[in-house]
Amino acid sequence: MTSAKILVVDDEPQIRRVLRTTLTSHAYTVAEARTGDEALEEIRRDRPDLILLDVNMPGRSGLETCREIRATTDIPIIMLTVRNSEQDKVQALDAGADDYVVKPFGAEELMARIRAALRRTAPSESLPPFVSNDLKIDFERRSVLVKGKPVRLTPKEFDLLRHLVANEGKALGHRRLLQAVWGPDYGEENEYLRVFINQLRKKIEPDPRNPLYIHTEPWVGYRFERPAEKARIPRTEK
Repeated sequence: MTSAKILVVDDEPQIRRVLRTTLTSHAYTVAEARTGDEALEEIRRDRPDLILLDVNMPGRSGLETCREIRATTDIPIIMLTVRNSEQDKVQALDAGADDYVVKPFGAEELMARIRAALRRTAPSESLPPFVSNDLKIDFERRSVLVKGKPVRLTPKEFDLLRHLVANEGKALGHRRLLQAVWGPDYGEENEYLRVFINQLRKKIEPDPRNPLYIHTEPWVGYRFERPAEKARIPRTEK
């Protein structure tokens, strides 16, 4: 997706300068913000296609900014940080990030992550709407209704749900899911799946602790299943 607009949010001028040079050389349009507040203002003024967001910033932190962005929009967000522990990754993903890149990183790695975050399911791979008593998914419109109420999913949450539903009843391995949703450069980031599956369950399941739709296959991955639904008995008038 060339010519996409990317918002770079980082308090270090050198980092912003390097990212601007790298991104423009790959035909992306670049906007910059030094703080979380500036980022939110830029998003309101001119919505970007993707956000590169530093975790450690003065004032409003990257995690706080990510949560604020995610509360109102599904713009793909890639967090940038020097921290590399699994706990740090989970915190970033749990805040609403689609991906996580550790500094220092190579240009090619970053470009691959950006392409994966911008990627959308190809229109030719259409699926009929999924309809059950409590859950309705329109894949063409990328909309989800739970008990008749719209539910906002991030781009990656929706793509993950779409792939699970497309393979309804099949146990899908971690690597297969990661590569199908994030791209061929992924495969070992199991914490991504744990976080995103947990978020999906919170959003679509009546009881996330006892899921009806998204089931865990121990040591394998996950499986989407249509729950057995009781037939409604028509009421007879006396």
